[in-house]
Amino acid sequence: MSTSQRPAARGSGRVALDQAEAVIVDQYTRLVRLAYLTLPHDLGRHRRVLVAHALVQRALPGFRVGRAAPRVPEQRRGIPHPAAAHVRARVLRSALAHDRRPRGWPGFLPPPRTLLPMLPVVWGLRLFPRAGGDEEVALGQVLSEASAPARAAFVLLQLEGLPRSEVVELLTAAGAPRPEQALRTARDMGDAKGAAAEALLRSREFDACSVQTRPTDLLRRRRRYHLTWSAIGIIALVCAALLTGVAGGPAGTSSRNADARPAISPAELLRTPRDAWADTSRVDFTAWPARGARTDDDALISRALGVWTDPPSGTRVGVAKATSAEPPPSGTQLLYAGDVGRDAVVLFHDGRRVVRYAEPAASPGAASLDISRSDEADVTTAAALVVSRSAGKLRYLTAPWIAEAQTRDLLPPNSPGRPLDVSDEGVTDAVGEPSGTGACDSLPVLQLRSSGKIVEKHAFLVADLGGLTPAHLSYTPLPGTGAPARQPREATSDAALRSWARTACRLPELRQSGVRSVNQWDFAEQELPERGGRAVWSCTRASTWRGPGSVLVQFRTSAESATAPAKVVGRAHSTAACSRFGQHVVAGTSWTAGSGRHYLLAAGSREVDGIEVTGDVDVTDEGRTLAVKAPRSPDVTVRARLTDGERLDEVGRRPVR
Repeated sequence: MSTSQRPAARGSGRVALDQAEAVIVDQYTRLVRLAYLTLPHDLGRHRRVLVAHALVQRALPGFRVGRAAPRVPEQRRGIPHPAAAHVRARVLRSALAHDRRPRGWPGFLPPPRTLLPMLPVVWGLRLFPRAGGDEEVALGQVLSEASAPARAAFVLLQLEGLPRSEVVELLTAAGAPRPEQALRTARDMGDAKGAAAEALLRSREFDACSVQTRPTDLLRRRRRYHLTWSAIGIIALVCAALLTGVAGGPAGTSSRNADARPAISPAELLRTPRDAWADTSRVDFTAWPARGARTDDDALISRALGVWTDPPSGTRVGVAKATSAEPPPSGTQLLYAGDVGRDAVVLFHDGRRVVRYAEPAASPGAASLDISRSDEADVTTAAALVVSRSAGKLRYLTAPWIAEAQTRDLLPPNSPGRPLDVSDEGVTDAVGEPSGTGACDSLPVLQLRSSGKIVEKHAFLVADLGGLTPAHLSYTPLPGTGAPARQPREATSDAALRSWARTACRLPELRQSGVRSVNQWDFAEQELPERGGRAVWSCTRASTWRGPGSVLVQFRTSAESATAPAKVVGRAHSTAACSRFGQHVVAGTSWTAGSGRHYLLAAGSREVDGIEVTGDVDVTDEGRTLAVKAPRSPDVTVRARLTDGERLDEVGRRPVR
């Protein structure tokens, strides 16, 4: 380690080069872990490992990582100051920049500010940290749902042990937006994990310096190698012909092989015993038996595996967001093979993804391949798969533990469910597909009930949002007086159906976005001025299979019809708000009484004990709700005070309209 005594420039935020290098070498593993956990999860584990190492190695002064950083907080942890804080801030700033790409910027490229050479570079290998246990996987899922500043704050608090004030200053120095909000989210995550948080973060699941290696897809790489040299040969011949003046016909083009050899054979597929689901503690896709009349049709299944391995030209391929399209790995499971309508359909599950292959059953035609994520599915999110979709109708293949299926319209809250016929193989009759365009006059959903062999009288709702797996709908009721925070429950009660009836028309907005579940949380109610009735504030959270979630904060009154869409008063994307790690929320909106007078209304969740409004209206009030006379469209900022003294910004932080 360098022992140079050259002083760092004071007030400028600069440090001696040898001091920064000493910090990077001495704290390399910790800095890489911090970068790895802060980077966006949709980069993938291999890419995050490489980028994390690159960002730490580029943290030496002289590499351009963005705007000049402001002064960073002094640290008292035995590593050189100000070099340690300076290096840590530069690493954080670079990692946070990956969440701030310009619109349309390619996802495989780093942000524009980091387009200098990014070493290390690895060819022909995939790198990823060693797998941890269930708790580490659960923590990884939680971190993926949080924002990048919140992830960074969580690591700084739990792993580095920094005081909260230093965390806020360090995030500010790194250019993080709203560092106080990130700190609150990190504290909620830490409270949920308790004393185990530090041990989990130190596990091999998050150690990007202790990695495993695997080759990339060898078959595909071999084909691309041959195609590349073929293309080079063709280009050389064309250039030679042009140079010698010889006119030639159009050069032939290579195409992908429609009869590509599958990565695995039908004989290598896993087939779960038919009754395994009734005697297992893991009730998910792994418990599905192989069903359908063509499970022994090796020719069909081999074609499906071949198309999955290397889709030929003309194949319609649909891959969900943040889902790998890699060929079938060993251990892939066969779920279904049979004829559904006019198509022959094969369904697979490989532990992380579900895959549907379809081809015309009667005459030759183009095949289709759809791939979606399914990791950590459970009794509800693995309850059904879309087995066919045609002409506004769809059919489901239900899980073997589903004892009863019904359809119901989510708009009329009092409409009864209608029985849905299910074949012995588990395929349902055709049901209406929710329309993504036009007037919202109905919203069909499935109501399923599990067998008593695994759970007693467990009924739940799922809705088609354009993917292979329908989204699970749940409901969290209004807080009770003096009661602990309530947990989401099934959306089958009268109160849940009344609340969902006012939100149902927003569901089509979530189509094709990889949504795993949607929870409707009624977080506050208040009496409206001038005897205007009662208002309910709700937060609708859509959580995706890949981790991040989006929320809609909505406001509805008792004076409106039972199916009138609630008013949207706030939106946020890639946030932990309205989840178990973002249990506090405040929102505001304008409202007009029957007399024509205008009011500003605001409300917060159960831990709010005061609301402050600034802007066109300046007022502070105790309690969880506020109603004050205001201009017609006030430009205001709403904040809340929690019972522990913390401040809370409204979701979306936009002017109330």
